[in-house]
Amino acid sequence: MTSARPAPPAKPQRRRPSQSRARLTAQALQQAFVQLLVERDYPHITIREITGLAGTSLGSFYEYFASKEDLARVCLHLRSKELLTALHQAVEALRGRPLAELVQAVLASQLAAHRVQPAEWSAHYLLERHLSGVEAYRKMYQRFIEGWVQVIEAAGDLPEPARAQAPQAARVCQTILYGLVAHAHLACPTPPDLDILEQQATQALLGYLTQALPKA
Repeated sequence: MTSARPAPPAKPQRRRPSQSRARLTAQALQQAFVQLLVERDYPHITIREITGLAGTSLGSFYEYFASKEDLARVCLHLRSKELLTALHQAVEALRGRPLAELVQAVLASQLAAHRVQPAEWSAHYLLERHLSGVEAYRKMYQRFIEGWVQVIEAAGDLPEPARAQAPQAARVCQTILYGLVAHAHLACPTPPDLDILEQQATQALLGYLTQALPKA
């Protein structure tokens, strides 16, 4: 009787990166790209520079992003999403309060991130002008308008006729705020004075809303 041959050892399975590791790698690439974007113009940044600064390989880059443009669009989207999240949080924190309080809270929430990373936001608005496609821009713009609709509808001092005008008023509010903030960051070689910008935005928004949404 012959003894059975031992089964060949199983081939080791290739381990896939954990979700947390993948997230950290993608974040490192995004942070490296933004850091380089502050230092030089977008066309002059290479993927090799991005991976070198992020401490990862070219192969890892292409596991997460199809191209430098793909990475740039993701960074633009996430930064805009950060502002949307801050807007929604401000609304929920003051739901039922007077409209003026809500507007001031939303403004503070939108400018808070700009205060922490002024140079990065200047680079963001410049890059946005070059890379935002029409459809992507329209979708994000509409999400901000919907956010401003929530601001108006959450106010506790507006009658129903005024609330019915929320969609139109929200569009104007987003146009005012985006125009002031984006162009203030684009027009000067150094980041703008955000205290002055906040005062100007407050006056513009409340002045418009007082006329557009009468309380009586």
